[in-house]
Amino acid sequence: MVTYILQMVLKSDAAFGRGDGVAGYVDAEVQHDELGCPYLGGRTLKGILVSECADILYCLPPEQRSRWEGAARRLFGEPGSHERENAILSISDARLPADLLAGLAASTPRLPRQDVLESLTTIRRQTAMDAEGVPKEHSLRSIRLILRETTFESTLTFFERPSQDDLALLAACIAAFRRAGTGRTRGRGKLVATLWDEARRPVGDFHLGYFKAEVLK
Repeated sequence: MVTYILQMVLKSDAAFGRGDGVAGYVDAEVQHDELGCPYLGGRTLKGILVSECADILYCLPPEQRSRWEGAARRLFGEPGSHERENAILSISDARLPADLLAGLAASTPRLPRQDVLESLTTIRRQTAMDAEGVPKEHSLRSIRLILRETTFESTLTFFERPSQDDLALLAACIAAFRRAGTGRTRGRGKLVATLWDEARRPVGDFHLGYFKAEVLK
Protein backbone atom coordinates (compact mmCIF):
# COMPACT_ATOMS: atom_id res chain seq x y z
CA MET A 1 0.00 0.00 0.00
CA VAL A 2 1.06 3.59 -0.68
CA THR A 3 0.10 6.39 1.70
CA TYR A 4 -0.27 10.13 1.21
CA ILE A 5 -1.57 12.86 3.52
CA LEU A 6 -4.19 15.48 2.76
CA GLN A 7 -3.70 18.47 5.05
CA MET A 8 -6.39 21.11 5.50
CA VAL A 9 -5.90 24.44 7.31
CA LEU A 10 -9.06 26.42 7.97
CA LYS A 11 -8.93 30.06 6.86
CA SER A 12 -12.37 30.90 8.22
CA ASP A 13 -14.50 29.36 10.97
CA ALA A 14 -16.16 26.15 9.77
CA ALA A 15 -19.22 24.09 10.62
CA PHE A 16 -18.61 20.37 10.14
CA GLY A 17 -22.14 19.60 11.30
CA ARG A 18 -23.35 16.28 12.62
CA GLY A 19 -27.03 16.92 11.86
CA ASP A 20 -28.32 17.67 15.34
CA GLY A 21 -27.77 19.92 18.34
CA VAL A 22 -27.81 19.94 22.14
CA ALA A 23 -31.20 20.87 23.55
CA GLY A 24 -31.18 24.23 25.26
CA TYR A 25 -27.55 24.93 24.34
CA VAL A 26 -26.73 24.78 20.63
CA ASP A 27 -28.99 24.10 17.65
CA ALA A 28 -26.26 22.80 15.31
CA GLU A 29 -23.39 20.84 16.85
CA VAL A 30 -20.12 19.97 15.09
CA GLN A 31 -19.04 16.40 14.55
CA HIS A 32 -16.50 15.47 17.26
CA ASP A 33 -14.91 12.36 18.74
CA GLU A 34 -14.74 10.93 22.26
CA LEU A 35 -11.90 13.33 23.15
CA GLY A 36 -13.95 16.36 22.09
CA CYS A 37 -11.92 16.93 18.92
CA PRO A 38 -13.87 18.02 15.82
CA TYR A 39 -13.34 16.16 12.55
CA LEU A 40 -14.61 15.86 8.99
CA GLY A 41 -15.83 12.40 8.04
CA GLY A 42 -13.99 10.47 5.35
CA ARG A 43 -17.16 9.88 3.34
CA THR A 44 -17.92 13.59 3.35
CA LEU A 45 -14.35 14.42 2.31
CA LYS A 46 -14.48 11.88 -0.50
CA GLY A 47 -17.79 13.34 -1.68
CA ILE A 48 -16.23 16.81 -1.87
CA LEU A 49 -13.26 15.54 -3.89
CA VAL A 50 -15.56 13.58 -6.22
CA SER A 51 -17.59 16.74 -6.79
CA GLU A 52 -14.45 18.75 -7.56
CA CYS A 53 -13.32 15.98 -9.89
CA ALA A 54 -16.61 16.07 -11.79
CA ASP A 55 -16.24 19.83 -12.31
CA ILE A 56 -12.68 19.38 -13.59
CA LEU A 57 -13.69 16.62 -16.02
CA TYR A 58 -16.57 18.73 -17.31
CA CYS A 59 -14.17 21.54 -18.19
CA LEU A 60 -11.74 19.33 -20.13
CA PRO A 61 -11.84 19.20 -23.93
CA PRO A 62 -13.68 16.09 -25.20
CA GLU A 63 -10.54 14.57 -26.73
CA GLN A 64 -8.86 14.48 -23.31
CA ARG A 65 -11.81 13.60 -21.12
CA SER A 66 -11.72 9.81 -21.49
CA ARG A 67 -8.10 9.65 -20.31
CA TRP A 68 -8.85 11.50 -17.08
CA GLU A 69 -12.19 9.76 -16.58
CA GLY A 70 -10.18 6.55 -16.35
CA ALA A 71 -8.04 8.08 -13.60
CA ALA A 72 -11.20 9.26 -11.81
CA ARG A 73 -12.64 5.73 -11.84
CA ARG A 74 -9.41 4.31 -10.45
CA LEU A 75 -9.33 6.91 -7.69
CA PHE A 76 -12.95 7.03 -6.63
CA GLY A 77 -14.64 3.99 -8.19
CA GLU A 78 -17.67 3.84 -10.42
CA PRO A 79 -20.50 6.28 -9.56
CA GLY A 80 -22.82 4.76 -6.98
CA SER A 81 -20.39 2.01 -6.00
CA HIS A 82 -19.58 1.31 -2.36
CA GLU A 83 -17.18 -1.61 -2.81
CA ARG A 84 -13.51 -1.03 -2.00
CA GLU A 85 -12.29 -3.02 -5.01
CA ASN A 86 -13.93 -0.51 -7.34
CA ALA A 87 -11.44 2.19 -6.26
CA ILE A 88 -7.75 2.09 -5.44
CA LEU A 89 -8.01 4.99 -2.96
CA SER A 90 -9.33 5.01 0.61
CA ILE A 91 -9.85 8.34 2.40
CA SER A 92 -9.84 8.49 6.20
CA ASP A 93 -11.59 11.00 8.44
CA ALA A 94 -9.82 14.37 8.52
CA ARG A 95 -8.73 14.78 12.14
CA LEU A 96 -6.46 17.00 14.20
CA PRO A 97 -2.72 16.27 13.82
CA ALA A 98 -1.71 12.90 15.28
CA ASP A 99 0.72 14.32 17.85
CA LEU A 100 -1.99 16.58 19.28
CA LEU A 101 -4.48 13.70 19.46
CA ALA A 102 -1.88 11.48 21.14
CA GLY A 103 -1.14 14.17 23.72
CA LEU A 104 -4.80 14.63 24.54
CA ALA A 105 -5.35 10.88 24.82
CA ALA A 106 -2.35 10.44 27.13
CA SER A 107 -3.07 13.40 29.42
CA THR A 108 -3.58 12.50 33.07
CA PRO A 109 -6.16 13.25 34.19
CA ARG A 110 -7.82 13.33 30.80
CA LEU A 111 -9.25 16.72 29.91
CA PRO A 112 -13.05 16.78 29.90
CA ARG A 113 -14.44 16.32 26.39
CA GLN A 114 -16.52 19.49 26.58
CA ASP A 115 -13.49 21.55 27.62
CA VAL A 116 -11.50 20.29 24.63
CA LEU A 117 -14.40 20.95 22.27
CA GLU A 118 -14.93 24.48 23.56
CA SER A 119 -11.20 25.29 23.26
CA LEU A 120 -11.33 24.53 19.53
CA THR A 121 -14.72 26.03 18.70
CA THR A 122 -16.97 29.01 19.19
CA ILE A 123 -20.74 29.44 19.19
CA ARG A 124 -22.38 31.94 16.86
CA ARG A 125 -25.98 33.06 17.08
CA GLN A 126 -28.07 34.35 14.21
CA THR A 127 -31.66 35.30 13.58
CA ALA A 128 -33.83 35.78 10.53
CA MET A 129 -35.00 39.30 9.68
CA ASP A 130 -38.28 40.37 8.14
CA ALA A 131 -38.63 42.83 5.24
CA GLU A 132 -38.50 45.76 7.67
CA GLY A 133 -35.27 44.61 9.31
CA VAL A 134 -36.93 43.35 12.48
CA PRO A 135 -35.89 39.96 13.89
CA LYS A 136 -38.50 37.29 13.23
CA GLU A 137 -40.04 35.73 16.31
CA HIS A 138 -38.60 32.36 17.39
CA SER A 139 -35.93 32.49 14.64
CA LEU A 140 -32.84 32.77 16.89
CA ARG A 141 -30.48 29.86 16.24
CA SER A 142 -27.06 28.98 17.57
CA ILE A 143 -24.37 27.07 15.68
CA ARG A 144 -21.00 25.77 16.81
CA LEU A 145 -18.07 26.63 14.56
CA ILE A 146 -14.52 25.29 14.46
CA LEU A 147 -12.01 28.10 14.83
CA ARG A 148 -9.99 29.31 11.85
CA GLU A 149 -6.35 28.16 11.55
CA THR A 150 -7.28 24.73 12.92
CA THR A 151 -5.38 22.02 11.02
CA PHE A 152 -6.84 18.68 9.95
CA GLU A 153 -5.15 15.71 8.29
CA SER A 154 -6.61 12.80 6.35
CA THR A 155 -4.69 9.66 5.38
CA LEU A 156 -5.01 8.72 1.70
CA THR A 157 -4.28 5.02 1.28
CA PHE A 158 -3.74 3.48 -2.17
CA PHE A 159 -4.31 -0.27 -2.32
CA GLU A 160 -2.16 -0.43 -5.44
CA ARG A 161 0.53 1.92 -6.70
CA PRO A 162 -1.10 4.96 -8.33
CA SER A 163 -0.11 6.04 -11.82
CA GLN A 164 1.18 9.50 -12.64
CA ASP A 165 -2.25 10.35 -14.05
CA ASP A 166 -3.94 9.19 -10.84
CA LEU A 167 -1.76 11.45 -8.69
CA ALA A 168 -2.07 14.35 -11.13
CA LEU A 169 -5.86 14.26 -11.08
CA LEU A 170 -5.91 13.85 -7.30
CA ALA A 171 -3.64 16.90 -6.95
CA ALA A 172 -5.97 18.90 -9.20
CA CYS A 173 -8.99 17.90 -7.08
CA ILE A 174 -7.18 18.91 -3.90
CA ALA A 175 -6.14 22.24 -5.43
CA ALA A 176 -9.80 22.91 -6.27
CA PHE A 177 -10.93 21.95 -2.75
CA ARG A 178 -11.32 25.32 -1.00
CA ARG A 179 -14.38 25.07 1.26
CA ALA A 180 -16.05 22.48 3.47
CA GLY A 181 -18.96 22.25 5.88
CA THR A 182 -22.26 24.09 6.02
CA GLY A 183 -22.60 27.81 5.35
CA ARG A 184 -20.01 27.77 2.55
CA THR A 185 -21.89 30.49 0.65
CA ARG A 186 -21.79 32.68 3.78
CA GLY A 187 -18.01 32.69 4.08
CA ARG A 188 -17.65 29.69 6.36
CA GLY A 189 -15.34 26.73 5.86
CA LYS A 190 -12.72 28.42 3.68
CA LEU A 191 -9.53 26.36 3.71
CA VAL A 192 -6.20 25.61 2.08
CA ALA A 193 -5.64 21.95 1.20
CA THR A 194 -2.25 20.43 0.34
CA LEU A 195 -0.99 16.99 -0.63
CA TRP A 196 1.99 15.44 1.20
CA ASP A 197 3.78 12.15 0.67
CA GLU A 198 4.38 9.62 3.44
CA ALA A 199 7.60 11.42 4.44
CA ARG A 200 5.54 14.61 4.86
CA ARG A 201 7.09 16.31 1.85
CA PRO A 202 4.74 18.56 -0.16
CA VAL A 203 4.13 16.95 -3.55
CA GLY A 204 0.89 18.56 -4.68
CA ASP A 205 2.51 21.29 -6.80
CA PHE A 206 4.63 18.75 -8.67
CA HIS A 207 1.67 16.54 -9.60
CA LEU A 208 -0.55 19.55 -10.32
CA GLY A 209 2.14 20.86 -12.67
CA TYR A 210 2.09 17.57 -14.55
CA PHE A 211 -1.70 17.74 -14.85
CA LYS A 212 -1.56 21.29 -16.23
CA ALA A 213 1.17 20.40 -18.72
CA GLU A 214 -0.77 17.39 -20.01
CA VAL A 215 -4.04 19.31 -20.33
CA LEU A 216 -2.41 22.21 -22.15
CA LYS A 217 -0.59 20.04 -24.72
